[in-house]
Amino acid sequence: MLSQEILEGFKAFDSATIFNAVVKKLGLPNEDYTDHRIRCLLPDTGPVVGYAVTAEVTTNDADSVAAPWEDYYEALHRTEGPVVAVLRDVDSRPGRGASFGDGMARLHKKLGTVGVLVEGTVRDLAGIGEVGLPVWAWGTVPGHGVFCVTRVGGPVTVGSMRVRSGDLIFADGDGAVRIQEEHAEEVLQLAAEVRAFEAEVFAQYEAEDFTFEKWKASR
Repeated sequence: MLSQEILEGFKAFDSATIFNAVVKKLGLPNEDYTDHRIRCLLPDTGPVVGYAVTAEVTTNDADSVAAPWEDYYEALHRTEGPVVAVLRDVDSRPGRGASFGDGMARLHKKLGTVGVLVEGTVRDLAGIGEVGLPVWAWGTVPGHGVFCVTRVGGPVTVGSMRVRSGDLIFADGDGAVRIQEEHAEEVLQLAAEVRAFEAEVFAQYEAEDFTFEKWKASR
């Protein structure tokens, strides 16, 4: 597990800067980020960084083959360090019922969860906000049907981003980025370089003596 200093260090940056740092390390193409469907539903709760615990759920299908919920919560409990729960709704009508609510938020937070990513919908958003647990999802609905966890710990896709349990996830108002843990310390250093470079570029754009000719000459 990474040191707390490194994990906290990521919070000084935003997801776009971290993604750019990942690209500096690994190059393009790179799709280790969520798409436009995954929205930060509680933007005032701040950025999060933690280790993924994945699960697939169904929210209405009564004939789903259910796994014990205890297996999922055990996975949260035994994960060292901060946890980002990553849930994918594999129902025949994904998103029709909520995959997360305020009761789950309270238990998740007690088990070390710092954020939740949902390929689907949530409910009780005000209650989740009271708990102070950031959540990313398609949006909200008020209800659900037969709610089952069907698989724990396997790879899942959330917002076009493939996630495996144990992956390092950073999420903020723009969405989430996956960081390969073996590269995390270098990515953090590269994020500082990206920010410094962008500060120089922005200063050039904002200079009172800016001209298009000077900009062309600097490239």
